[in-house]
Amino acid sequence: MIVPCIDLMGGTAVQLVRGRKKALEADPFEMLRKFKGFPVIHIIDLDAAIGTGNNDKLVKQICRKAPCRVGGGVRSVERVRDLVELGAKQIIIGTAAFSDGMINHKFLRAARRAASKKRIIIALDTSKGKIVVKGWRTRTKLRAQDVMPELEPYCVGFLCTYVDKEGMMQGTNLRWFRSLRQVTRLPLIAAGGITTKQEVEALARLNIDAAVGMAIYTGKMALVQDCSA
Repeated sequence: MIVPCIDLMGGTAVQLVRGRKKALEADPFEMLRKFKGFPVIHIIDLDAAIGTGNNDKLVKQICRKAPCRVGGGVRSVERVRDLVELGAKQIIIGTAAFSDGMINHKFLRAARRAASKKRIIIALDTSKGKIVVKGWRTRTKLRAQDVMPELEPYCVGFLCTYVDKEGMMQGTNLRWFRSLRQVTRLPLIAAGGITTKQEVEALARLNIDAAVGMAIYTGKMALVQDCSA
């Protein structure tokens, strides 16, 4: 299944290259209209992720119009509760899942109590083989493959982003996603450089959904195809 993505920064939809250079800007509601009919949409608040504010009013408006998984800057139990109140169907937790180079069990237990396991997606953003946090600006020593089994009790699935390909329109790393599929049976959502329908189909054969942003924004991947392609 394709999962369309809307990244928010400064009240508008953006696409960044490897989380840093802004490549595109768009009207988030125009993107939402394009995504009509998809079962779920990913909303990532980049301002919240890097600690420069938030787009809560916009997130609330979008969640009223479509089922959304929302992430970006979810680093406290209060923030988890806030996103539930804003209307998020599920909450994506990344940085706060880790502390001092280890899994943050205390926070994850509290988040699970606040939102329930079925509403939590854990983000495993990876660059050069290691999980990165704090808006992709800090690299840990952890590998996604190694921590997934220990994280399973806290979430309903994983959002796995291959950061080195994010926004570059050069294709993704299917080998990495295959390695992740081998260590968990929980639902996986792949992200980072997914550019063609062939890649979406290859991921589908692994029972992995594809989160797509730049390829849709630029028109390289058409939305006329079946949502479950």
